[in-house]
Amino acid sequence: MPVPDVIRWGIIGCGDVTEVKSGPGFACAHGSRLVAVMRRNGALAADYARRHGVPRWYDDARALVADPEVDAVYVATPPGAHLEGVRLAAAAGKPCHVEKPMARHTPECDAMLAACAAAGTRLFTAYYRRAMPRFIRARELATGGAIGRLTGVTYRHAAPLPAGNPWRIEAAHSGAGLFLDVGSHVLDFLDFCLGPLESVSGHAANTSGKHAVEDQVALTFRAAGGVTGACSWNFASHTREDTLTFFGTEGSLAFTFFTAEAIRMETARGTELFEIANPPHVAQPLIQTVVDDLLGRGTCPSTGESGRRTTVAMDAVLADYYGGRTDAFWERPATWRGAPLR
Repeated sequence: MPVPDVIRWGIIGCGDVTEVKSGPGFACAHGSRLVAVMRRNGALAADYARRHGVPRWYDDARALVADPEVDAVYVATPPGAHLEGVRLAAAAGKPCHVEKPMARHTPECDAMLAACAAAGTRLFTAYYRRAMPRFIRARELATGGAIGRLTGVTYRHAAPLPAGNPWRIEAAHSGAGLFLDVGSHVLDFLDFCLGPLESVSGHAANTSGKHAVEDQVALTFRAAGGVTGACSWNFASHTREDTLTFFGTEGSLAFTFFTAEAIRMETARGTELFEIANPPHVAQPLIQTVVDDLLGRGTCPSTGESGRRTTVAMDAVLADYYGGRTDAFWERPATWRGAPLR
């Protein structure tokens, strides 16, 4: 089969995440075009298409996937609908780029990979920090010898509870609390830097009593290369914190994960700061690697297999809280061992 010279994309779920972060990246990447979008609310889909110059819109995912001018599909719905979108794309023989976290739990990841394998289609996951210049530079500094041999890693996150009851803290839609949405980025980047996180253990809890899902997570890990680390997330804090630190035999490297502050390296030479701005559409560098991979001119670093590894790591920490994560646990909240009494 001849390799095309352009990939024409359709988006399932053109919500907030696609407005600036990812959607325009499909139109701006070299060798890529955004030709169709879908949202269940047709008026909102039409509005998105008008504002972003997209030729066609749909209110039915099946119709978008069946569009003969759509070569590949980006699934940008909440995680609870990822499996359905990937299966639709696979059934149509079209490669798929699915938002992170890949799924609500590992069994859904396995079902996605099985569907794509059976159809002979490709599956990518949208862990876009694997291609962002700031994080590429941080990885080079952390693992390339600038701070000597790596001896450990820590990450600390703290933020106030979100207002209201957004879908990201409803397990049926998100798969857990904010840990899946926020923590997945960190764990995937650690996988990217250190290799697969082969041993992960920890605890999840709810200390605020405001929601049924967890708002505290603490974990430790050992990566394939032998480096160990400890990470914590507090989603019920009065103050904010967001710091990833790599420790080495000759220095340390620290930087924020969700803001673009300078990367700070401390060695015997003193303190060095690396200022690297984020691109206008932060997902575009990764989208470019997906397009290049599909066009046969490169390799995407974020695949279905790597996305699954991150979900496996999160499930290992959350399993006790939810009374297991191998079934549709979101349908049985009364059995969640860690949920607060209400």
